[in-house]
Amino acid sequence: MTELEYQPISFKDVLIEMKDISELMVDLSYSAILFENKEIAREVMNLEESMNQLVYQARIQSILGARRIEEAEAMSGMLQVAESAEKISNSASEIATIILKNVKFPAKLKLALPEAEEVTVRIVVGENSTLDGRTLGELNLQSITGMRVIAIRRGVTWRYDPDKDSRILDGDILIAKGLEVGIDPLYDLAGSTPQVPETLETGAEEVTDLDRVVALIVEMKDVSELAVGLAYTSLLFNNREVADEVVSLDARMDDMRYRLDLWVLEAAKRINNVEDLRGLLYMSSFAETISNCACAIVDVILREIEIPPVFRKIVRESDEIITKVMVCENSPLVGKTLTEASLGTVSGMVVLAVKSKDKGRWKYHPGKNEMLNSGDTIIAKGRRDGECRLFDLAASS
Repeated sequence: MTELEYQPISFKDVLIEMKDISELMVDLSYSAILFENKEIAREVMNLEESMNQLVYQARIQSILGARRIEEAEAMSGMLQVAESAEKISNSASEIATIILKNVKFPAKLKLALPEAEEVTVRIVVGENSTLDGRTLGELNLQSITGMRVIAIRRGVTWRYDPDKDSRILDGDILIAKGLEVGIDPLYDLAGSTPQVPETLETGAEEVTDLDRVVALIVEMKDVSELAVGLAYTSLLFNNREVADEVVSLDARMDDMRYRLDLWVLEAAKRINNVEDLRGLLYMSSFAETISNCACAIVDVILREIEIPPVFRKIVRESDEIITKVMVCENSPLVGKTLTEASLGTVSGMVVLAVKSKDKGRWKYHPGKNEMLNSGDTIIAKGRRDGECRLFDLAASS
């Protein structure tokens, strides 16, 4: 284990890096499962070492930064957020560990993961593609396709969490995450052909209702990621209503975990090889841990702990930011559904919630047919340049 050493760094910068690393570890863990890639799993383990160093820094900074009881209380809330990021990273590390130990996952699960709210794809950059020789900063892929590149492989070398100066070349392999609507545009830019989904091997042992359970796992993944996004939203805007929704999602997650565990126990009696079922248990535990951590984050709001102004900078300076925008009266979004508005491919922003002006309440995880009206408020996450596009769309034409 790497020896921990204190480095002078601001608490704000520590928390920004902890938030970014924990989210990257989750994305890479799901990628390692989907592509059966132990190399990606090992990178998750490496990131865990970086997280351990950051946790140490966060604890030191919290001790040094509190001189009065009021400061200590505010610092305790910040430390609670840091501990939640640590728990998420620990859970991602556990997933990486079981992948390295060759724990199996049902083939149907790997086929179903691309049907999640935010999908992960593997794309080979074709010869003479639009991407060749250009940096991610020049391309603004997330803003124009809704897909964020989380890893690039060139030859035998991987680069994880590439920045705006990372250059893409023909022959590179991209691992990208984002909205399903962005898959085809990204393939077009890469000059590549979408992969044909694999099929189950003939004669493979199947459990009759495995499809239903796999769908439940995908739903748990979506709910856990939504809960984290809303948790940071509640702190960013000091919103008790959004915090209550995170608690509700966590209760829903507990129910889904119970149903899945019960199914696995029953299924174990009906099949000869239970190896694949272990992977399902680990996946459900992973999703539940993420949801529980989101609940721990909003606990700061629920207990009315003061949130220092620096927290807004933490969320706003992360790799993925959260924003809130109101739809103006003459906006081109008025009267369109989320599908028709194509916010994912136009701005690259993922819509977390919509508040109707007329009904006066939030709708979380809105469906594709959710209609946008004048005065509605949208909460979304994505890149900063995507936020600018979203503001332009919401403004009067």
